Amino acid sequence: MSKTGLNALLRPEDSIVVLIDHQPYQFTNLNSHDATTIVNNVVGLAKGAKVFNVPTILTTVIEERGGYIIKQLQDVYPDQKPINRTWINTWQDPQVTDIVKKSGRKQLVLAALWTEVCLAQPAIQALGEGYEVFVVTDASGGVSAESHDMAVRRLVQAGAVPITWMAVVSEWQRDWAREKTAVELAGVMAEHGGASGIAYAWEVQLLESAGKAATPGM
Repeated sequence: MSKTGLNALLRPEDSIVVLIDHQPYQFTNLNSHDATTIVNNVVGLAKGAKVFNVPTILTTVIEERGGYIIKQLQDVYPDQKPINRTWINTWQDPQVTDIVKKSGRKQLVLAALWTEVCLAQPAIQALGEGYEVFVVTDASGGVSAESHDMAVRRLVQAGAVPITWMAVVSEWQRDWAREKTAVELAGVMAEHGGASGIAYAWEVQLLESAGKAATPGM
């Protein structure tokens, strides 16, 4: 996997996303990040993937005890039933890996709770199978700040690329001249981009105000 050059960047046509275990039980011991932040970021990532038609797999672990995937995430893909596993390591479950293999896509974008377990294990195994693995650190979290940090360090040593959700969607967009996805992505950013979304809404307001001021009779 090249770490530099144009081919090192994410491409929507080569990407596939797997979102792992964003469930109530996992959130109860999430201490590396504020839970609201993780919810916002993983939903933003999921919506971004939908804008670029990037296949996205939702998966849970023993949901009958750990709870269903969070509603905000399920609402992005209302017709998709999350794959419910017993394997802690998602990459040992053929229900998931068969879908990835059939897609033919080699840029694997992962986010999970928890980073040190449910993100680290599949990422490390997939790297060994030749996938380019991108771990979305701000849509993942661990049981402590140290656990998350040590997991990310371990993943970097193994060859994974740490990345944030806004960086993922920005690489998929790449060129603002791609107007169709640019408009849809702007909507995602307005909802989930924090200050960037607020600034975008303000810019739209200013442009609309300027347009009204320039219209005769207004």
